[in-house]
Parts: sequence; C-alpha cells; structure tokens
Amino acid sequence: MYSKTEVTQLRQAFWTTFGQYMQPVPGAEGERVNWVNYKTGLKHVYFRLHADGRHATIGIDITHPDAGLRELFYAQFQEVRLLLEEATGEAWTWEPEAVNESGQPVARIYQELRPMNLFSRDDWPRLISFFKPRIMALDAFWSTGQYAFDELR
Repeated sequence: MYSKTEVTQLRQAFWTTFGQYMQPVPGAEGERVNWVNYKTGLKHVYFRLHADGRHATIGIDITHPDAGLRELFYAQFQEVRLLLEEATGEAWTWEPEAVNESGQPVARIYQELRPMNLFSRDDWPRLISFFKPRIMALDAFWSTGQYAFDELR
C-alpha cells in the first residue's frame, strides 16, 4: 500500500515523464502540442488520459452539463466514428451515459488497458506505449474531425 504522499509523487512523476517524452513530438499539423493536457478547442469536449493502480484509459469525454446538448455532441461523434477508427486503427468503447470521477454525467468514447499499475515504475513503459500512439491518433483524427463540430461551437 502506498501513502498519500507516495501516490501523489508517483502520479506526478509519471505525468512529468510522459510529458517530457512526448514534448518533441509534433502534432498532426506540425505544431507544438501539450499532450498531457490536450486542448480540443471545443468547450466541454476533452481528450482524457487516466491511469491508476488498476487500469489506464484514454478517451474523449463530453461533459456538457445539459443532457440534450451532451447527446447532440455524442451523436456528432457517432457521425465521424469511421474517421476516428480509421485514425486510431481500432474500435473504441462508446458510452452515451457514464459518470466521471466527480460524479457528473458524461458521454465517453475510450480505450482501456487492464491490468495496469501507474504506481509500479515497471509498468510505465507499457503505459507510455499505450498512451502515445492513441493520443497521437486522436490528434490526427481531430485535425480533420473537429470541423464536423463547427455548428455546435
């Protein structure tokens, strides 16, 4: 078991390591990207990277507080589903109704890696190998797919 301090330090160390590892990697359009805190430019739409002691996920979270608008954003993602799967090279899990860590309703599209332990440095290479190609693929998808959301901005 890890103390709160150890958990905080390991979590911070991993995300710092991942950020440094990804820093020289340019985005799909050749620009500099903050891969750990990816900005979609669309309010209430986030590319989330998460890891804990049991699993890791990477996904798209739609967090709009209005259920109807959240459904509309989710439906629009369904319209560009083939583009997403083509960019990532794999099928993703689609959840129109989920709840985030804060208990708020969200719609989510994600990939998951189990078992995975963020707090074991031995798992970090596998974790980085899971996150890197997928966040880059999400960026490639978003470089063209974001325009399908222009009317919802």
